[in-house]
This record gives sequence, structure tokens and C-alpha cells, in this order.
Amino acid sequence: MDGENLVLLDHDARGVATITLNRPERHNALSAALIGELTEVLVQLQEDNSVRVVVLASAGPTFCAGADIEEMRRAAGASAAENERDARRLANLLVLLDGLAHPVVARVQGHGFGGALGLIAACDIVVAADGAQFALTEVRLGIVPAMISPFVLRAIGARQARRFFLTAERFDATAAERLGLVHQIVPVETLDAAVAGIVGELLKGAPGAQADAKRLIRYITGRSDGQDREFAVETANWIARLRALGEGREGLGAFLERRAPAWRRD
Repeated sequence: MDGENLVLLDHDARGVATITLNRPERHNALSAALIGELTEVLVQLQEDNSVRVVVLASAGPTFCAGADIEEMRRAAGASAAENERDARRLANLLVLLDGLAHPVVARVQGHGFGGALGLIAACDIVVAADGAQFALTEVRLGIVPAMISPFVLRAIGARQARRFFLTAERFDATAAERLGLVHQIVPVETLDAAVAGIVGELLKGAPGAQADAKRLIRYITGRSDGQDREFAVETANWIARLRALGEGREGLGAFLERRAPAWRRD
């Protein structure tokens, strides 16, 4: 798919903007190029007063596989400054998505791993297909879900994060709904209809009031733009440091070489 847009944007006459991650051959992995295109699209939508609702979707059977493994391989040999710049791209994207004035609905099918959970948690409403699977896989690669952690913890809470950050086990859509990550589960064949139903309800609301409602939630829960930007910097620095350490290098090497990492004893 070289030369094609990694992120597609479609507007309809009602003011519904659909963003589609368009890297299905790589399971919509979050490459630097995809993150850059998605960031540009979100900046464009933030400034577009004709937009009423945003839908975040993806092409192919997988919603998003998380980090781009080939880019992670290169990151293992990058400098600390290069790793920090790379990590901040995703952190800044999540801050932008989370703070978008328009309501954002995630349409989730297939798998959502690692960084994908940051995208999902940063959306306002999440509709998932009943066969969807999720995992916070980072510790099995010798790193942590640093940049996505503020958003995932706000969705599932610290107590549940203690389990899923540490075990990296997969959980299904039913568990994701119970945890608070997903709002609605439907059969995959009715996923588009369910998303359309949510969009229809959102279009009945006043756009200014909806933007204020999002700001109200941030205010009541003690959040601020400055705090979110601070977290973006700090968590990006955190992951950049871990990527360069022994466990981070060993975990990625083991994954790429399809072997058990050194800390496994089974």
C-alpha cells in the first residue's frame, strides 16, 4: 500500500467525520507515519466547526495491533533523544484525541493490543464487535504501557490496571465492557448499525453543549490541559528509557526471533 494514505477521512452532509486507519496489511500498527497522519487529521477536525461527530474506525479485520514492531526494532538502537521524540508523537496524539471538542465514537473489530487501547480509551464512546480481543502486552516485551496509561486508567481504574498491566493477558469484549473500556457489544455484522445508532443520538444534542460537557467532565475529575501535556512528556520519557534497558532489548529481540525471553522459565 505504499503511496496510499494511511488515514482516510470522510465527511457526510450531517457533519459526521469518519476517520479510518488504513494499514490493514500491517493490522493498522501505529507507525510514525500513521501517527503523523492521524494527528494532522485530528488537528483539522478540531478546527472545523462543521463537524458534529467523529467516528474512529479501521480497515481490515484488526482494529489496531499496537506499536509497529519494525519501528520498535530500530528504536532499540536509537539515541535517548530520538526515542523520546518518537514516544512523544503517540503521547501527543492521545492528548489531542482525548481533548477533541467533538464527540468521538470508536468502532472496534478484531484485535486491539497495546497502544490501540490508548486510542480506544481516549474516545468518548466505544462500540465493539463481540469477537473483539484486547491486551496490554507491553510487559511481555520488557516495557510498560507508559503513554497510554493515563487514558486506560481513567477508563478501567487503577485496581483493574494492576491485573492487566502486569499479566498482559488477553480479555474479550465482555470483559472489556465490564471493565469500562467498552460501552456496547454487538455482533460484528451489526457493528455499523450500532455505531450509526449512537451517532444518531449524538446528532440530537447541541454541539456547543456537548463540547462543554466534555470540558465539565475534565474539570470535575480534576484534569487540566497542562496536566495532560505534562503526563505526555513524562510518560514518553519513561518508555524511551525502558526501551534502551536490558529487558526492553531482550523482550523485543525475543519477540522478533520467536523465542521465549530470558526471564521465562517454562
